[in-house]
Amino acid sequence: MKMDNNSPLSVVIIAKNEAAHIEECLKSVSWAEEIIVVDSGSTDATCEIARRYTDKVHYVQWRGFGLQKQAAVELATFNWILNIDCDERVTPELAVEIRNILDIEKPNPAYSVPRRTFIGAKEIKHSGWHPDRTIRLFDRRFARFSDSLVHERVITDDAVAECSGHLLHYSFSGLSPMLSKLNNYSDLSAEQMFANGRRCNLLELFIRPLAAFIKTYLLKLGILDGFEGILISATTSFLTFAKYAKLKEKINVAKGSHGNQKNNTVL
Repeated sequence: MKMDNNSPLSVVIIAKNEAAHIEECLKSVSWAEEIIVVDSGSTDATCEIARRYTDKVHYVQWRGFGLQKQAAVELATFNWILNIDCDERVTPELAVEIRNILDIEKPNPAYSVPRRTFIGAKEIKHSGWHPDRTIRLFDRRFARFSDSLVHERVITDDAVAECSGHLLHYSFSGLSPMLSKLNNYSDLSAEQMFANGRRCNLLELFIRPLAAFIKTYLLKLGILDGFEGILISATTSFLTFAKYAKLKEKINVAKGSHGNQKNNTVL
């Protein structure tokens, strides 16, 4: 059933090869007036499944997370946007809360939403993964996604209000899916840091991964998440090492190219 409210809602979702997750995601937002799915070239049944829930399934060549999500926002009909990922679910409590917000005569332009994140069947309550608030509900006239390749965020000049209802985030089924994403995320992170002029020395390659492990496991109480806490801390540490190692590699390649250009210059 569609929401009967003052401000209609567009749900935006980006996807690629998410056949295993997208249907439950779409079911959880089937009450919205519009669902926009932006696919970047799925080779599985992602688009077929999506079309069971919406006729607004678009292909957009991959641009990076921020630009991809903004492309979905720009394809929406309505100004009020709810962004969710394929591995997330809107709880009934959050759905009711969103409906109530959009019934307000002058709602806040942006709202953050807390997430309950799971690895397999276990909810992660520490390790910096809870409450993991991010802006997900916003009026696109006053907010937009950053251009970031990875770790995108919603940018707004207005104060951000808080929702109390949760998104359920089924992030990984176990270690193998976590490791499979590390390479892609570290590539994008290194590329973004390099483009922003970030530099790295050899000492950082040692200190930053160690600091990431200590911060996640001890300071963010990953130790209380048991085996999964060790898993999160170790993969966070390795991701940190990988992205800085790849950044250092890019810097060295750039220096080599610059040196070759000098050597090839005819005076």
